[in-house]
Amino acid sequence: MSEKTLRKIQSFVKRSGRLTEGQKYGLKELWPQYGIDPKDNCIIDLDTIFKKKQDVILEIGFGNGNSLLEMAINEPENNFLGIEVYEAGVGRLINEANKNNLTNLKVIKEDAVEVLKHNIATDSLSGFQLYFADPWHKKKHHKRRIVQTEFMSMMSDKLTKGGFVHMATDWENYAEHMMEVLELHPHFKNTLNAHIYSLRPERRPITKFEKRGERLGHGVWDLIFTNEK
Repeated sequence: MSEKTLRKIQSFVKRSGRLTEGQKYGLKELWPQYGIDPKDNCIIDLDTIFKKKQDVILEIGFGNGNSLLEMAINEPENNFLGIEVYEAGVGRLINEANKNNLTNLKVIKEDAVEVLKHNIATDSLSGFQLYFADPWHKKKHHKRRIVQTEFMSMMSDKLTKGGFVHMATDWENYAEHMMEVLELHPHFKNTLNAHIYSLRPERRPITKFEKRGERLGHGVWDLIFTNEK
């Protein structure tokens, strides 16, 4: 798969709908404080956009932002950069971040693949998080899954050596796909032995979605790898 193909195949559906007043306030009034508008082929200076110069952890597809918000609150020693196209989730996260006076959280509302290609510097991220991404469960749609070899090669380039990759999904087939892609990739190493999934680390909050799945008997698979490039 070429970069051109990777760019054309979108791994997300851009949802729209009615926004609450709080979400509108976050998207409009608070955007200058928390939002980043990447410019074409312009690298974002992560050392200057945050109040403190510290490790930056990237999360793609944060949904309504609950877990990312909790992490940013619990880990003031880290900076968090979230990328999401779901406007309601973006607005909600920004509004809640403002209520909690967070200075270690920034948000981008664009296609993550394009942002990584053109706006994120090599060796600039200490971690990458992908929680409950769209599994595109139909076989004919598997090509839309964001976790592909080409995407992970690009992510390896953006991560520092030793940087972590943490993924979680409640779809067993997608978990197996993630495991295969990561274990076959020459730059990533499972923090556990081969083919072994990780227990959910305490730092990853349990979402309402995940709790509901557990009540229904759904499994959850966590994968934690390090970048060994």
